[in-house]
Amino acid sequence: MGQENQETLTVQKLAQDLSAFAFDRTDLKELLAAIPKDSQLNLTTIEYELQLLKILSVGWGIAFFMPATNKNKGPVTQMFWESIRQISNSISTLTQTTTGQQIDYFEILKDRLNTYLAIMQENPDEARNPADFIGPAFAGSCHCENDAIAILTGTKMFTLTLGAVKEYLNSVKIDDIKLN
Repeated sequence: MGQENQETLTVQKLAQDLSAFAFDRTDLKELLAAIPKDSQLNLTTIEYELQLLKILSVGWGIAFFMPATNKNKGPVTQMFWESIRQISNSISTLTQTTTGQQIDYFEILKDRLNTYLAIMQENPDEARNPADFIGPAFAGSCHCENDAIAILTGTKMFTLTLGAVKEYLNSVKIDDIKLN
């Protein structure tokens, strides 16, 4: 099924593409534009949290959709998160330079990941379908726990991102590991 037409990528290129996608804001802007103008949501908070959720969702997509037996899974995962760390360091530095506030964007990502994982562990029945808890957890991170629009927006970001990662991984073939 289309296997012969798959683009062949190195592990590095795959990880680079996935990290670039994690920070791409196209779908984020579309989700923000879909929020009704009369909504009481803090759009700055929604936008910030959507970006965090997208980055984490790409990481989850790698974990979910690359088979455990794939020898490239570990290197792709490691290179992806190393790239995210580098970009996060740049964001932290830029924020400190422009606002004078010191932040650690990568630490914020880790904290948010721990928040989502804790909710998953508290709700093991729902953990089989993470989309069931991601939307409400996202809304909680945005300080609007019961807002249907926030829940739907978070759920959409999560499911669209996972779908895009799955589609991308299915469309490429990973070249033999070349770590240089």
